[in-house]
Amino acid sequence: MIIVFYVGTAAIALLLIYMWIEAHLNRVVKKEIPIEGLPEQFQSFTIFFISDLHNRRISDGIIKEVQEVADVVVIGGDVMEKGVSFDKVNENMKKLSHVAPCYFVWGNNDYEEDPDQLEQILLNNNVHILNNSAETIERNGEEISFLGIDDLSTHHHSLRKALACAKANTKILISHNPDIKHELKENDRIQLLLSGHTHGGQIRILGFGIREKGGIKRVGETTVVISNGYGTTTLPLRLMAPAETHLFTLKRK
Repeated sequence: MIIVFYVGTAAIALLLIYMWIEAHLNRVVKKEIPIEGLPEQFQSFTIFFISDLHNRRISDGIIKEVQEVADVVVIGGDVMEKGVSFDKVNENMKKLSHVAPCYFVWGNNDYEEDPDQLEQILLNNNVHILNNSAETIERNGEEISFLGIDDLSTHHHSLRKALACAKANTKILISHNPDIKHELKENDRIQLLLSGHTHGGQIRILGFGIREKGGIKRVGETTVVISNGYGTTTLPLRLMAPAETHLFTLKRK
């Protein structure tokens, strides 16, 4: 009985160590994303996507890996939560702003402290805030538009307003919560959705988690990305949903 107790205790300790390691990985997952009708000037355009930082500091190794590679940085919300210092948030935003032009959407946890102070930090670091709006990037006469909406939990999100601001035929939507996929219509012509929020379930047991698993899938005519995210909430542990960031390279389809 004593041997069983010690073996069980050791197994639990090893599992917790593994879960802590999985939660603190510094991965840059690299994928090519085919885009129907992608303008020729944006062939091999590269997006560094990071979401759900929560209480983590961005690794210098990640910054080094994507610097001079990424054309833009997309920040998918939840750069903080209640109890996270604004100094840490500022340090993270400063690092990202040195990589490439940054585009940000609000996550539900970003509202937990002082949204006005967070907004000022973002603006001080030249981060573009997409709040039911869009910005268009132009290269030699060709364009793509990045659209961003407020978090769905606020009930102030408006995909229609964002679409009205988008000038280009190629549209990339950023939403913290992937559930916006249920509001997409075929004539919206959104080719790519970048989202996070679910943490991939954060802790999955036998393949099951309390939230949707991270990954890439097709929903109608849209490629939907759901990131496991970089940080954690409640517990600094993960299981079968490892921490991740992404480097997406757009390819003409």
